[in-house]
Amino acid sequence: MKSWDEHLDLLIRARTPLIWIRSNEEERLEELLTQAAERLKPRRLACWDYIEGLQGIINSKGLGARQPMAVLQWLQKVDSNNPTILLVKDFHRFSEDAGIARMLRNLSSQLRDRPHTIVLCSGPWNPPNDLDDSLTILDLPLPQEPELRSLLSNIAMATGKTLDKDVLEELTHACSGLSEIRVRQVAARALAQRGQMGREDLAEVLEEKRQNIARSEVLEYFKTNATPSDIGGLDALKAWLDQRHQAFSDEARHFGLPLPRGVLLVGPQGTGKSLTAKAIAHSWSMPLLRLDVGRLFAGLVGASEARTRETIQRAEAMAPCVLWIDEIDKGFGGDARSDGGTSQRVLANVLTWMAEKNSPVFVVATANGIERLPGELLRKGRFDEIFMLQLPTYKERFTILNLHIKQRRPNLNLQISTVIDRTEGFSGAELEQTVIEAMHLAFAERRELEESDLIVAASQLVPLSRTAKEQLDSLKEWASSGRARPASLLIGNPSQGPLNQTQT
Repeated sequence: MKSWDEHLDLLIRARTPLIWIRSNEEERLEELLTQAAERLKPRRLACWDYIEGLQGIINSKGLGARQPMAVLQWLQKVDSNNPTILLVKDFHRFSEDAGIARMLRNLSSQLRDRPHTIVLCSGPWNPPNDLDDSLTILDLPLPQEPELRSLLSNIAMATGKTLDKDVLEELTHACSGLSEIRVRQVAARALAQRGQMGREDLAEVLEEKRQNIARSEVLEYFKTNATPSDIGGLDALKAWLDQRHQAFSDEARHFGLPLPRGVLLVGPQGTGKSLTAKAIAHSWSMPLLRLDVGRLFAGLVGASEARTRETIQRAEAMAPCVLWIDEIDKGFGGDARSDGGTSQRVLANVLTWMAEKNSPVFVVATANGIERLPGELLRKGRFDEIFMLQLPTYKERFTILNLHIKQRRPNLNLQISTVIDRTEGFSGAELEQTVIEAMHLAFAERRELEESDLIVAASQLVPLSRTAKEQLDSLKEWASSGRARPASLLIGNPSQGPLNQTQT
């Protein structure tokens, strides 16, 4: 596969007239284009912006300031003996002007026979339809580790203090996913505080990444203290997650294992899907990012796809991290005809990224049902695995009830064998609500919690297994066909008799 530099060189040598590089990193792009012009001599680089006009050409310095048409007319007249790469900044702001759009189309035809290239640098942009066939799109990736290592090393050397090799490697890994300007900001703060960079800046890097997420309308940085011990049951899922966690290590890379892609958790409401996502992030010591699928769908045509690309870039900037897509069935389970196919295009972008990504972003998607899930989402290879979270078994109900009682009344030793029998068909959330309601009953009479309170509370709660029986039966039948792995070691709710109070 060609590197980004090689791809850019090929486009320029092939006389591609208009290249739109999707990025806001103007300084970095200008440096990359300078290097490209050096490799592709005798080509030269000229830069234009609305305020300063043309730069880089001695005899024409300042030309076209506040006159975007003038710089295009200048390039049109440049002799073929002076092959030129023209970088125009913020030029997308003028593309709606009829004259500018016409001139760009004219140049897209004329420059195919001349060694000049126009490079447009901008972030999100919806080009006019009549420019679609004229533009070649190229995404500028975030700085890779060699680039980051060189940048950090040069900044340190400029202060007269070199970085130890181990510190340089740690900072390089930590800065992975940040833009060059963000890395420079972290370095500037370090130099202002201590006069040098060091391990102390790792916290600054994480804070910079959090700030990057805070600027997103789609992603939310989710703080959590949940651990696997907060989840009752789901032993098969927990064991699988332990294996996947090990696959993030360098040892796993040397062994030949790819980075884990993610997991899809399907099951009724209240069975612990969201809690599992939170526990994964905390136990793996990774940031948890919650994706609001509904906010991906913006009103303008093409804006949803642009938001999706931006969201993926921000998630990779936080890597290694856990990306939590909550209730994915509601976000991507609609009728594609009602939104012009936008949801299908966004889903395709997400799935393609998941299948091809090389970044340590572990995707945890949750769904309450499968009837609205697109078939392509359920195909093997999209996720590492699909797990079915069913209603708790007898043993799991004991664990969940005991867990919630101990969290609230840690010194209470309560027999709960009877209430376990009375709560068959209850979800984990419903069992928690049973404990809370029972505590209200006990507190109202200013006495200690008793099993009778739990029995009364359980009798007053109508579980989802009764109100949505048909839906749960359909879900269970789908899972039993082998399309998903059971999250629990025991399936169903067998009557196992009383459990010893010390059992966990």
